[in-house]
Amino acid sequence: MTSGPVLLDLADGVATITLNRPEAMNSLDIATKEILVEVTRTVAEDPEVRCVVLTGTGRAFCTGQDLKEHIGLLETGGSDQLFTTVEKHYNPIVATLMEMDKPVIAAVNGVAAGAGASLAMACDMRIVAEGAGFNLAFSNVALSCDTGASINLQILVGRAKALELLYFPRTVPAAEALELGLATRVVPAETLAAEAGELARRLAAGPTRAYGAMRRSVSYAAGHSVADSLELERQMMNATGATEDHAAAVAAFVAKQKPEFHGR
Repeated sequence: MTSGPVLLDLADGVATITLNRPEAMNSLDIATKEILVEVTRTVAEDPEVRCVVLTGTGRAFCTGQDLKEHIGLLETGGSDQLFTTVEKHYNPIVATLMEMDKPVIAAVNGVAAGAGASLAMACDMRIVAEGAGFNLAFSNVALSCDTGASINLQILVGRAKALELLYFPRTVPAAEALELGLATRVVPAETLAAEAGELARRLAAGPTRAYGAMRRSVSYAAGHSVADSLELERQMMNATGATEDHAAAVAAFVAKQKPEFHGR
């Protein structure tokens, strides 16, 4: 996909999804959300994709819901489309990002606000440009949080800080985001794509099924008992122990060679 509101590029096992509405700060209208549902599912299911990068064009990463479209739908009686969008769009998108069995990176090139911030927080790591920031803007328009914000924000910054950022929205600059745990790494804007790409290629060359099992185990443990979490760990160890990558890595270790992983 080389044109339209969502771009998709696949190279070296890395799928880069780019939000491409720079004139609208990469806000999410219905058409964009429908494409994003399909694109995230496509990369999740594609065995050739071993790492995913989510980013944006222009000055913004993503500013969440397209409020111009939102107002228009309210004024023309299209509120049914508005109040089904969480179920039809936001929930499937964020669930796919969080649950796919491969690493996901956000390359945050500019402001990430509302659902845009939620999408970034759903990724494993956030490589953030120095001029970028996060804004949990939901209460500014008298709405609750969505797109996984209630889950991921408190995991990253703790419950009290999560509620503070939700109750009193402000743009958290990149340096503070790093201190809070919202950002994994802060880099100059001009090197963002290169640094995110290097990290993604490194992950894409790694043991993909092991990474997927780690993602699943960590997510599960956040909401389950010790006993249940240990049981899933056991299952994931057995599953990854039966992979081609594990057998090859053990053989390489014994031979004192660097292993090559193929995601199988």
